[in-house]
Amino acid sequence: MSERVYLFPAWVRLWHWLNAALILVLAATGLSLHYSDPKLPLLDFELAVRIHNACGIALAVTYLFFLAANAKSGNWRHFLVLGPHVGQRLRAQLVWYAWGIFQGAPHPHEPSPDAPFNVLQALTYAGVMYGLMPVLIGSGLVFLYPELAPDQLFGFDGLLPIALLHYLAAMALLLFLLTHIYLGTTGRTLGQMFRAMVSGWHTH
Repeated sequence: MSERVYLFPAWVRLWHWLNAALILVLAATGLSLHYSDPKLPLLDFELAVRIHNACGIALAVTYLFFLAANAKSGNWRHFLVLGPHVGQRLRAQLVWYAWGIFQGAPHPHEPSPDAPFNVLQALTYAGVMYGLMPVLIGSGLVFLYPELAPDQLFGFDGLLPIALLHYLAAMALLLFLLTHIYLGTTGRTLGQMFRAMVSGWHTH
């Protein structure tokens, strides 16, 4: 018999989809700015710059909202890796993703309101939200306001290392997003996890 549990409050779902949309637009405009042939751009350069800057500011605002709402609601606790046998749980989760998922093995973690994420998800999401996102947004703001950049950094022009850092952070986030979308299809049905992030309800 199936059981429904409420995992994701409305603010989490709204932030999640808005964040995802902004990241996709930023990825498209960023790739256009970085890789397009000037004679055949994916987007007009000036238009891509304006969209990228506007969405970058919007991403910074939604990130501040996430931090404030996460702190006020206590949702931050879901990003902590707690409980006994963390190493064993992490190993079991890695084995399931690498092997068990293709064999129809049961998932080693059943989401609950107190623990909506498995140990690997909690570690990954904490790294992305509290490590990668500040680097991406901070380096992007320095690009937007280049007067904030130092004249030199590590012996190079001040913006060059920041440009490299921004690019690497963006590629890491894009890789995370693609992996996140793929793993979203690994529920009991193809759309189970996506429906949970729309309605808030997860069905065991």
